[in-house]
Amino acid sequence: MKQITISNARQNNLKNISVAIPKNKIVVFTGVSGSGKSSLVFETVGAEAQRQFNETQGSFLRNRLRHIGVPDVDKIENLNVPIIINQKRLGGNARSTVGTATDVYASLRLLFSRIGKPFVGYSNAFSFNNPLGMCPECEGLGFVQTVNVDALIDGQKSLNEGAILFPTFQPGGWRLTRYTQSGYFDNDRKLEKYSPEELNMLLNAPEHKPRKPHKEWRKTVKYEGIIPRIEKAFLKKESKEYISRKEALKNIVITKPCPVCAGKRLNDKILSCKIGNKDIADCTRLSIDELLEFVNSLESGTYETILAELRNKLKNIIDIGLQYLTLDRRTDTLSGGESQRIKMVKNLGNNLTDLLYIFDEPSIGLHPKDLQNIASIIRQIKDKGNTVMIVEHDPDLIKIADWVIDMGPQSGKSGGQIVYEGSFEGLKKSTGKTGLYFAKKPHSNYSQRKAKGYLEIKNGNLHNLKNVSVKIPQNVLTVVTGVAGSGKSTLINKVLPRFYPQITVIDQSLFATGIRSNLLTYLDLSDDLRERFSKANQVSSKLFSRNSEGACENCKGIGVEKIDLAFMDDIEQPCEVCGGSGFKPEVLKYLYRDKNIVEVMEMTVEEAIVFFPDELYAGSFEMLSKLGLSYLSLGQRLDSFSGGERQRLKLTRELKNSNKIIVLDEPSTGLHPSDTQKLLDFMDALVDQGNTLIVIEHNLDVIAHADWIIDIGPGAGKYGGYVLFTGTVSALLEDGVSATAEYLRQHLSIDAD
Repeated sequence: MKQITISNARQNNLKNISVAIPKNKIVVFTGVSGSGKSSLVFETVGAEAQRQFNETQGSFLRNRLRHIGVPDVDKIENLNVPIIINQKRLGGNARSTVGTATDVYASLRLLFSRIGKPFVGYSNAFSFNNPLGMCPECEGLGFVQTVNVDALIDGQKSLNEGAILFPTFQPGGWRLTRYTQSGYFDNDRKLEKYSPEELNMLLNAPEHKPRKPHKEWRKTVKYEGIIPRIEKAFLKKESKEYISRKEALKNIVITKPCPVCAGKRLNDKILSCKIGNKDIADCTRLSIDELLEFVNSLESGTYETILAELRNKLKNIIDIGLQYLTLDRRTDTLSGGESQRIKMVKNLGNNLTDLLYIFDEPSIGLHPKDLQNIASIIRQIKDKGNTVMIVEHDPDLIKIADWVIDMGPQSGKSGGQIVYEGSFEGLKKSTGKTGLYFAKKPHSNYSQRKAKGYLEIKNGNLHNLKNVSVKIPQNVLTVVTGVAGSGKSTLINKVLPRFYPQITVIDQSLFATGIRSNLLTYLDLSDDLRERFSKANQVSSKLFSRNSEGACENCKGIGVEKIDLAFMDDIEQPCEVCGGSGFKPEVLKYLYRDKNIVEVMEMTVEEAIVFFPDELYAGSFEMLSKLGLSYLSLGQRLDSFSGGERQRLKLTRELKNSNKIIVLDEPSTGLHPSDTQKLLDFMDALVDQGNTLIVIEHNLDVIAHADWIIDIGPGAGKYGGYVLFTGTVSALLEDGVSATAEYLRQHLSIDAD
């Protein structure tokens, strides 16, 4: 029972793998992107553990538990109950905050209901999601939305000419008739000629029956100004109309703090209850470490257990490196790394043992200094008697493993095998890509490019920046470093574009695409491929599109079918007609160079380089290969790409450019250490073409390669926001203040003087 045994795993690219994973250890799974790590850890072990656990629950609960699918494996023995902590952003809506996600707010509410003065109600009354506590004006959201009149109307037009710039209020739109038939206006007069009274009637009038409407006016219909009408129809409680008109609303709606509660979300009665001189909303606006300081200053013999629980929860958040967050921060503004750490915090408080914890690259977004906290938390989880499995690329976290399983040898079809299993020390002697990386001594850049001028930021004060003024050299590679939350992204992604609006920021955000978008559509090659099939077979090119004539009629080209099992789980499975390809079966008889459209879509980039020898395809595919993305398949859906993959894909569009200011936000995310060199070569090529490249990064190999370094810190949140160092790698290695310098010296095995 001391090991989890897997027999013949075939999920995705796994080659019939059988392996024993030791229990009550930290087991790290390594290997290049696409080698099969996630297929083995998440989609095989995690999925089966979750499925078996779900089956022990009743149908009502089962429908509300997470589902990963049924893995393709003969059997897995000795599984534990899983806790799967991935990088999926917490998301949530405007009512979900760091306080509610970590349960700290629940403890804080309990504290205020017991020792706050005057007594205003029990714990629930302090919730901004409860009618007893919420501010009546903003309904607990802390903000109100209103219409920007300047963006809503064009004064140089009449109502008949389309003066109201919002769908359904334009000529021919059904909502416009309420104004043109009201009898109040000359529909051909330009709005700028309206009297103040007329304009007020058009925009703000409360609901009423018009005095002399046109004869088409229906008797039961009431008149109402445009602004209250839009507010009621679109801005209250995210109505269906709101969702359907989201894009149009962006242009005319402005959000501002609620004028009644000043953004505190709660009503006056609840805010009158204080501990010391603070109400509960004041407490949620403090950074976590400031809040702990406040809680530590309180004494209450009767309620010491509540205080102790609150201190413990806050300390766990600080230990995980998120002391700079505030409890009122919305969860949908957190990064993937922050979201994963918030999920970790929730599990630190429990005393359950013999669980299986599965982490997905917990190093993401973390400076080497912050990683020490994560390593310590992972050890604490193991020491409670749990098994920890981690998919990871970061050398510092791989080093804490009791056991390493290295996947490979390559990506995609050339991966899916176990290259090495054993101790970390043994890994360094193995022949896989991970072993070869650890066997090689890291080196730094001692031949820096020279700047050709400077970009200058003066007195940057946004968020936690402390009046920062800094010069960024042009036509070189500048790396901006610092602990998580120190102000790097604020400085480069928010403040720098104010001085230089022409900047190009390439981040890890989702593509604005539909469910059918794939790698080929992103590269603008799908039309050409359809034409090639069309010419080779003398048929319409539309047959080779899943959005057109070639779409499988059963699944409408999506490739999957959802089966609704009433109160049981919905099941998503490959379409039984097209087998998941999305194409009509008869389309598959048409060939181009002996392959049908589905076979081409299933090719990896690496295979496609050989299949399409001509320049049109080779240029794009070789660029992807240079960025370590040769394992991607041509038909892979864009919504399945990781953040790092998305960013590197966006990068392919920039290599043709020169004389641009390009910002990359942590481009090494999700990249195997052996592929970091490919990324560095790519970045060098961008700089050599005359671009100015600014990279926000924690990766020590990238930092060591920089021409110029800007280090922000020293801490996170209010403790950050200062420029600690600017200069070359050589100068940084001699710096005695910067935490980055300390870890770079360790990485390069250089002793500090």
